Amino acid sequence: MRKSTDDDESKFTDVGSIRLTISNFGTIGHGFNKWPFQPNCEYPAGSGIEHIFEGGLWIGAFADGNGPYVSTGAVDVSSVRDVAAGFEYTNAEGTRTEERSTLADSRFFSPDAVSHQDFVANYTDSNRVIPGTNTTIPEHDYPLKVGVHMETYAWNFSFAENFVIFNYTITNHSENRLDSVYVGLWVDMVVRNTNLSPPRGSAFYNRGGNGYDDSLRMCYEFDVDGDPGFTDSYIGLAVLGTDPIQRFGAKPDGTDSLGAKVVFNSWQFRNTTDPIYFSPENDRQRYEKMASGLPRTEYSNLRAPSNRSVLLSTGPFRFLDPGESANVVFAIITAKKFGNDPTADDTRLSRNNLYRGHQFAQQAYDGEDKNRNNQLDPGEDLNGDGLLTRYVLPAPPTAPRFKAVPGNQTVTLYWDDRAEASVDPISGQQDFEGYRVYRTNAGSDLDPTNVLSNSFVLVGEYDTPGNDLFYNTGFGAVRLSSPLKFEGDPTEYRYRMEIPNQLNGWQYVYTVTAFDQGDPVNNVQSLESSRLQNATRVIPGTTPDDAVELEPFVYPNPYYANAMWDGSGERERKLYFANLPRRAEIRVYTMAGDLVRTMKHEAGGNSGSDIEWFNRYSEGTPEFAGGEHAWDLITDNDQATATGLYLFTVEDLDTGDIKRGKFVIIK
Repeated sequence: MRKSTDDDESKFTDVGSIRLTISNFGTIGHGFNKWPFQPNCEYPAGSGIEHIFEGGLWIGAFADGNGPYVSTGAVDVSSVRDVAAGFEYTNAEGTRTEERSTLADSRFFSPDAVSHQDFVANYTDSNRVIPGTNTTIPEHDYPLKVGVHMETYAWNFSFAENFVIFNYTITNHSENRLDSVYVGLWVDMVVRNTNLSPPRGSAFYNRGGNGYDDSLRMCYEFDVDGDPGFTDSYIGLAVLGTDPIQRFGAKPDGTDSLGAKVVFNSWQFRNTTDPIYFSPENDRQRYEKMASGLPRTEYSNLRAPSNRSVLLSTGPFRFLDPGESANVVFAIITAKKFGNDPTADDTRLSRNNLYRGHQFAQQAYDGEDKNRNNQLDPGEDLNGDGLLTRYVLPAPPTAPRFKAVPGNQTVTLYWDDRAEASVDPISGQQDFEGYRVYRTNAGSDLDPTNVLSNSFVLVGEYDTPGNDLFYNTGFGAVRLSSPLKFEGDPTEYRYRMEIPNQLNGWQYVYTVTAFDQGDPVNNVQSLESSRLQNATRVIPGTTPDDAVELEPFVYPNPYYANAMWDGSGERERKLYFANLPRRAEIRVYTMAGDLVRTMKHEAGGNSGSDIEWFNRYSEGTPEFAGGEHAWDLITDNDQATATGLYLFTVEDLDTGDIKRGKFVIIK
């Protein structure tokens, strides 16, 4: 893609279960330009199921009676590499995308943050040459000269982790009045499982079905027949609200209780001949698409598979004088299909989860504005500041600080009690109820159809006794008599739970959540903190203390190619050296005495997590027990080892003691 030196599309949401790339030059996604190293719009996280090719902000208006002119963040293109036409927003020199968070534990914590992960950027359509380059933006002869302040919001709440809100404030920086202003999001949606179908060739893109729910101002896409059974999800695009609210005469079709007209349109990729589904090629055609919706009689035809893009726009803002601003808020919503209907079906029942996601996104935007009239009415001022506050969600208790310590066939969990002081922002009540402990099963990370958020199994639940809610189990089984602290960690841990009978060398993911009592007054069920927020990967195994009396060994021994825990490639193999001291050097030899591999081991540091298996199947570095080291069977000369009997030595770097062993590789 055409780039200025300050273009930034490296940021993507990662606090919840949707991984959506956001830029500081008006685009959404990256056209698979960074795939598979960075997600486009992946949901659920880790699934490989993508939902967007590319998207962008559109603004259309007449300027001082001339036009119409449309400035676009992205348009129909077959590839986003080396593209300039249609990508018309640029950022100010020296500005990058800012990240903020309301989470006190986040390194991006800011009192100005709105959500668990905000991205903030500023850009403009005023430039006709990309800043820092000599590249002219083609066909961008009439900029509207607007500035865009963009903020995106994402949460890790279990009920809100599948949507991202886009808050655009658009300011007229020209000397001319802008008339009949429309603001829209154009998105080339594509719902496919990239584990099964890599994003290349036209066949990847032409399997999408679409729809529009005008009562919710939301369009959507699903996979009709691309990867049946492996892409059972929706992506939705919705208008949540505008400020000022536009009210023009009697309600025409397409308005709702907010009075804002919303226009839905869709067309086939690069189509130049169809009278309805043609791709707009100039500003006038684009403005017409923004102002005039797709005929309702065509909605049923959208369910047939095709390569279509969607445009959702709102307006017109009658006038935008120099210095004046308008605010438009959209949401990208992802959801699993509800029920067991075939993938190709698109029923109201199958959209149930999508509707629920929209409900919470709309509720987040509305905040204190319960009747959606864009003003603070009596009884709506929840925080008592006299201002209309948006982006207020019911909240589960704060997730506990959590630590998982792997040992020899065990994992011991510790967490603090900060969740117990949580106050719900809607009810104003301190409504903590209890904790839940979850774990994945050994080997679940190797199944490409499994995603972390859906792989957890409940292994423990502890809740407040005596209130007739849940199980009244109490906390005695896990509550410590006095707080426990670890070296270098200021947290005071108040709870401890030991999980026995874990398989050494296998990867598990553990997490502890907190849940509340619910809020029957506001019709809110019990809410639970995100299972993903403090999810920790651990590898049980021997500890350095085991090495004092025991001999080092290798497992599995013999190692057979394609062991149960191996990945699919030659470099995704692994075996473990066990019973290692805290600091050691491992050397592997052939029976002829040739040195095959040398590895440095350090408990709490290098334990072999830099091999390809962990890059592929482990997000971040897992916690090791300290007495084991993983090896991918690759030599120091970057070659795969052959079948045979191998010798190894383990030198304790603190004492100089050397111990020996042997193992067999069978391929």
